[in-house]
Amino acid sequence: MGKVRVAVNGFGTIGKRVADAVSLQGDMELIGVTISKPSFKLDIIKKAGYPLYSALPGGQELKKHGAKGDINDLVGKADIIIDCSPEGQGAENKKLYQAKGKKAIFQGGEEAGIADLSFNARANFDQAKGKQFVRVVSCNTTGLCRTLYAIDQAFGIDNCYAVLVRRAADTGDSKKGPINALVPETSIPSHHGPDVQTVLPALHIMTAAVKASTTLMHLHVVSVKLKKVASKEAAIKALEQAGRILMVTSSDGIKSTAELFEYARDLGRKRGDLYEVAVWKDSVNVRNGILYYMQAVHQEADVVPENIDAIRAMLGTMAKDDSISKTDQSLGIL
Repeated sequence: MGKVRVAVNGFGTIGKRVADAVSLQGDMELIGVTISKPSFKLDIIKKAGYPLYSALPGGQELKKHGAKGDINDLVGKADIIIDCSPEGQGAENKKLYQAKGKKAIFQGGEEAGIADLSFNARANFDQAKGKQFVRVVSCNTTGLCRTLYAIDQAFGIDNCYAVLVRRAADTGDSKKGPINALVPETSIPSHHGPDVQTVLPALHIMTAAVKASTTLMHLHVVSVKLKKVASKEAAIKALEQAGRILMVTSSDGIKSTAELFEYARDLGRKRGDLYEVAVWKDSVNVRNGILYYMQAVHQEADVVPENIDAIRAMLGTMAKDDSISKTDQSLGIL
């Protein structure tokens, strides 16, 4: 087949990043993005040269700003839609995709039941082939799946406990904060553990989460009871070789999420995006068969490469390793 025609429905925190990533793929064509009403996003879309469509049927308000049509028109032209609409809107949008017989990718803010598969490129790429609906799991779940899958493949996991210190809001969000508090998610497990199990169903995992007064990233403190004996050095090697995992050290000056964010900006990443999950090498330790480590997740960016790989997986246009390599190269992933 020729280039895959990709529509991005929603141009918010994830949508704009996914649109940029799609535009970098030689085997894909970004045929349009949607917004619901005029805003500063119009300037961003026009400067990028992305075809504009209204997220609302009719969309008369946006036609005078150059919209080529509405969501019905865009979906009709697409081979696949990446749904980046506000959380909870996906279920309504799915009705349109079903009516037009289109494939779609949803984001982790939607319930797992919205899709035929919860997706992580390393863990279950091949299972996505032929599926009509796939859900790329949330930023936190993606981060946990990346490192835990690598550890499980290398040593086996008996069980896992992870504490998530979560950002309160995205950097561009002024609606939710600041909060002068630490806010626990008082149910244990937090929703993250069961979400990891939608990708890695055999994994025994318990999670707890706390919301903190920060916007930059999430921080995870992870302990894993291993099935096989492993040294600290072997664990570090397994993580280093896994891909989309960036090993950093506090001795190099990366002592917090602030330095990580600055590092991504210094790398020249657009918007300071860190697609990799960052693991502090000096936090890795093994005691009495339990592996401990700390990792940081850039909530705005780590799911972006997974969306790209999900397209190829669903359509069967490329093998797993080839797709991951192509995506990583296009995004400059270390």
